[in-house]
Amino acid sequence: MAEESLKQIGQRLKGLREVLDIPATDVARLCDVTPEHYEKIELGEADAGVYRLSKIAKRYGIELDVLLFGEEPRMNSYFVTRKHQGLCVNRRKEYKYESLASGFRGRKVEPFMVTVDPLPDNHRHGKSSHEGQEFDLIMEGSLEITIGDKIITLQAGDSIYFDSKEPHCMHAMGEQPCKFLCIVI
Repeated sequence: MAEESLKQIGQRLKGLREVLDIPATDVARLCDVTPEHYEKIELGEADAGVYRLSKIAKRYGIELDVLLFGEEPRMNSYFVTRKHQGLCVNRRKEYKYESLASGFRGRKVEPFMVTVDPLPDNHRHGKSSHEGQEFDLIMEGSLEITIGDKIITLQAGDSIYFDSKEPHCMHAMGEQPCKFLCIVI
């Protein structure tokens, strides 16, 4: 499922680039990746990440939902997302992002319900960074988040707000997935 989502996102990125006649090197530079890595993103062989996709969407004047889900938001007064009914994207096998405001046009923040599956002890996610700030509220399970060199463990009910330009990564602790509300600003 994650592989199919990556392929679909890659196809939408390539389509956007072709329609707007944007060289791949320009988008790679915007995303701060090599042209070779960006080519892998368009082929669905690498994950662009929600934050890079958000950067592309803002730069080229489209909604993030168009890149993530292939759908244009339509609401501008309010938008309701029923429990477990948000549009989902699986960035990696261990990460599931459920958009909580996908139908609202012109959002100022990106709210997601994120589920992170535990990894074997010898595996770790690579750190990423992106513009803006992030707020995470743990709903279920426990999460270990690394920001720079600092490792913080969060339990259900705990929250963290941080500068997302700092390199960071996270993974579920124990044997159960961790579910948290993530708001990217």
